[in-house]
Amino acid sequence: MPERASAAALPPELRRALIQLARTPRLLVACDYDGTLASIVADPEQARPLPESMNALRSLATLPATTIAVISGRALRDLATLSRLPAEVHLVGSHGSEFDVGFVHELDAAAKDRLTRVRRAIEEIVTDAPGVHLEFKPASVAVHSRRAEPEVADRAFAAIRQGPCTWTGIQVTEGKAVIELAVIQTDKGHALDVLRHQVAASAALFIGDDVTDEKAFQRLAGPDLGIKVGDGRTAAEYRLPDTPEVALTLAFLLEERRNWLYGEQAVPIERLTMLANERSVGLLTPDARLTWLCHPEPDSAAVVADLLGGPSAGHFSIKPERNGLPLGQRYVPGTMTVETRWSKLLVTDYLDHYAPPQRTDLVRVISGNTTALVTFAPRPEFGQVPVTLIAGPDGLRVLGTTDPIVLRSPGVQWEITADGTAEAIVTVTPDAPVVLELRCGTDDLSAAAPEADRRARADAYWTEWLAGLTLPGTQRDLVARSALTLRGLQHGETGAFLAAATSSLPEEIGGVRNWDYRYCWVRDAALSAQALVSLGSLTEAESYLNWVHRVLATLAGPERLHPLYTLHGNTLGPEAVLDTLPGYAGSRPVRVGNLANQQVQLDVFGPVVDLVKKLSDARGKLTDDDWRMVEAMAEAVTRRWHEPDHGIWEERAAPRHRVYSKVMCWVTLDRAITLGQTYDRTVDASWIPLREVISTDVLKHGWNEEVQSFTTAYDGTDLDAATLHIGLSGLIDPADERFQATVTATEAELRSGVTVYRYHRDDGLPGTEGGWHLCAAWMIEAYLLTGRRTEAEELFQQMVDCAGPTGLLPEEYDPVAERSLGNHPQAYSHLGLIRCAQLLDR
Repeated sequence: MPERASAAALPPELRRALIQLARTPRLLVACDYDGTLASIVADPEQARPLPESMNALRSLATLPATTIAVISGRALRDLATLSRLPAEVHLVGSHGSEFDVGFVHELDAAAKDRLTRVRRAIEEIVTDAPGVHLEFKPASVAVHSRRAEPEVADRAFAAIRQGPCTWTGIQVTEGKAVIELAVIQTDKGHALDVLRHQVAASAALFIGDDVTDEKAFQRLAGPDLGIKVGDGRTAAEYRLPDTPEVALTLAFLLEERRNWLYGEQAVPIERLTMLANERSVGLLTPDARLTWLCHPEPDSAAVVADLLGGPSAGHFSIKPERNGLPLGQRYVPGTMTVETRWSKLLVTDYLDHYAPPQRTDLVRVISGNTTALVTFAPRPEFGQVPVTLIAGPDGLRVLGTTDPIVLRSPGVQWEITADGTAEAIVTVTPDAPVVLELRCGTDDLSAAAPEADRRARADAYWTEWLAGLTLPGTQRDLVARSALTLRGLQHGETGAFLAAATSSLPEEIGGVRNWDYRYCWVRDAALSAQALVSLGSLTEAESYLNWVHRVLATLAGPERLHPLYTLHGNTLGPEAVLDTLPGYAGSRPVRVGNLANQQVQLDVFGPVVDLVKKLSDARGKLTDDDWRMVEAMAEAVTRRWHEPDHGIWEERAAPRHRVYSKVMCWVTLDRAITLGQTYDRTVDASWIPLREVISTDVLKHGWNEEVQSFTTAYDGTDLDAATLHIGLSGLIDPADERFQATVTATEAELRSGVTVYRYHRDDGLPGTEGGWHLCAAWMIEAYLLTGRRTEAEELFQQMVDCAGPTGLLPEEYDPVAERSLGNHPQAYSHLGLIRCAQLLDR
């Protein structure tokens, strides 16, 4: 973009400061006029502002949470006439004594008398001073000498300093070729404070060139920014040479502020493609831009956060030197290797599956017959840590990080900017590809095994695993991709499953429903493992259950189980907000951590015990450790099933007696009883009658005659898609009229064409959300259980159509805006798709 290219001429330190300033919640931008927005000219009446500066100010003034003001020594009426700025830009004249909203001070009789005497005295002094010009203002007189000979100006100014300037009640302000005598106490610093207070600005920028501007510079503190134009002593931190540089500065600030508030042109979420190696995950845009990568773990801080913060938050891009749109992007079949193709360029990306421990190694192979532009801009800690890049014969070293990062790129000639960005033009021919290796967690730039061998090993890992699955004929390729996605979301070292690869992708564009899903939810992970067991792969479930065993070993009992943990099984820290990131398409706040960690969710036991049953049935045995865990979880249900909780959707409101949570408590006991009977274990005598008590309680209090449906909770008439599990779980016979009525009521209330919403009640959060693919999967299963196969097939096809070009599904879909929403790729969505394909295949 021209503005960004021109702004590159600004000092790097100033650019960094402007980027930081652009990210303040409420911004005040104030400028002087003469010498700042308009060049100094001999005739003040001809001082016209630079159009580029005016355009930038007008555009800044249209942004939310952004206030623009021009604070000048000129009279307000003259300032308005010359600048011709819209009403959105506040004008402050006479060094702060005139505001566009009216006088700040009303002149009393004594002040009016002083003003009259000052005017008469100065008129007498300049009678014989040709070229000296008087400007009369509502509360002051300004004496200009720019058009006078130096000796004439000196004589007149000396007389004024010795005369009216010494009078009581007169405030004197001297600037370049001007003396102003005011009858009230005011200055530009005071005016800046008034504006700051009026708009509750969290940071202010002031740009000025005159000595009168120093009083404003002296009021700046903390995150504020002061810029002096031209020479001379100043309290401002930064300096620009002239008014054209001011225009560049304002244009750069506009671009950064707009990007922070709204986000740049956001790539549709479903078009993002995941890289994975069971240790790390990354996301690519359709044009091969690495837009998301965390290190050392997927739930660590991002090294590249372009997805949520734009280019300044870090990216790694490869594209043809002469730009063009890519022809397409795909996974190499049966692998997690991604190819992005242009007419004469192919970029192949994969995360090395066999990299050393504690490493994140991304291999990028550039091939074809053309020249490509490579841009490498790492920004650790979500873009909050400035870095320096050092080029050597074997590649780049990233300095300033706690964990070492290098980019192996032998033979590539890099141009490095002061803000820690490297660019290179590389030439590739059919027999000479270029291999780039991003290595996080090491400073080793030495050669590794041949790239072709590493690629073959990485691809073979996935294809061999996939070959062992039993895939349905319905949407076979998409089910295979879903299986690979779930496997890619499992953390190989610990066995934990990520709920999704990302944080803070919005449930509503521009809204606040932005959550961090880079952790292991006990329930979600159990369902992911169940999906893979159903396809014939047991290793993932065994690994996950070992993770659960390790977590339980740290607790006094399963009833103290949190809903989610870090991938290493630790309790999460407090949920935090990253104010410096604008969010995807301007959706803020960007969150790290998840407050749901502190909630009570009594449904978590059911999916885990159900997983133990499915795994035991698949392998033909129940281990002692798993049975002890089942017993403990059944005991936890015995003690707590009657309590209200926050439920599967983690609503940040008061707990309720939720039907889904009660159903999952019933599932815990039902599957525990079945396991004990099947594998000859001693079943606690209280479980069987308690199972019946819970069932009776749900059927009595969960059914609502008024709405002819089982409802969300015992205390209301609102509906919830999760309540469908009363039939999906087996608690009630799907042929029961009450379940069939619930399916019909849920369809009428929560289905919207291609998707199904969780609920429509007020959950205490502002804004809306899309329909959930998981809820659509439940509806498909409910249709099949109630004999409505045609509707099931239609909804499944609509769900399939929502997948991106590489087969990935995020969390939600907005049927009104026809766009995907939520974190991506989402385990829930893919396990739901697998389940539906299997059911439709029967």
